[in-house]
Amino acid sequence: MALIAFNKPYGVLCQFTNESTGPARPTLADHITMPGVYPAGRLDLDSEGLLLLTDDGRLQARIADPRFKAPKTYLVQVEGEPDDAALTALRRGVRLKDGMTLPADARRIDPPALWPRVPPVRFRKSVPDCWLELTLREGRNRQVRRMTAAVGHPTLRLVRWAIGAWTLDGLAPGEWRQVD
Repeated sequence: MALIAFNKPYGVLCQFTNESTGPARPTLADHITMPGVYPAGRLDLDSEGLLLLTDDGRLQARIADPRFKAPKTYLVQVEGEPDDAALTALRRGVRLKDGMTLPADARRIDPPALWPRVPPVRFRKSVPDCWLELTLREGRNRQVRRMTAAVGHPTLRLVRWAIGAWTLDGLAPGEWRQVD
């Protein structure tokens, strides 16, 4: 059984082929050389960070399926400075168009020591930003972005740092390693 931790760069598709009719985009095939592994879950094109890949279908389902509630931790740069009410709302669950989210662990953090994003997040002198650490136990489409927007703080940058006990620690964007 193979299990790979990959630091997905911004703008890379979470698949091995680019089947769209639009512009050619980088895919996992541009970074992962081990044959027979597939992503356990997804990250959007404009999200960065930890993606686990495996050749074991059961493990893939266990990691990706929300029924197993594997905690996923994200470092999130948001527009504005969330107050205690916004953080409490995230901690209790937020109403989205597809229903209430499960409660999230949410806290303000100092800006993390991350690699520069290419392209960089647009800087605006008149609008402050802030970093949050959010841990979710479900996996709806674009959930972190929708949750932060619902409490009035749109996401500027999104980096998945951990899935369960697996983390990005020591992996630069585009790098991968085999893990236990």
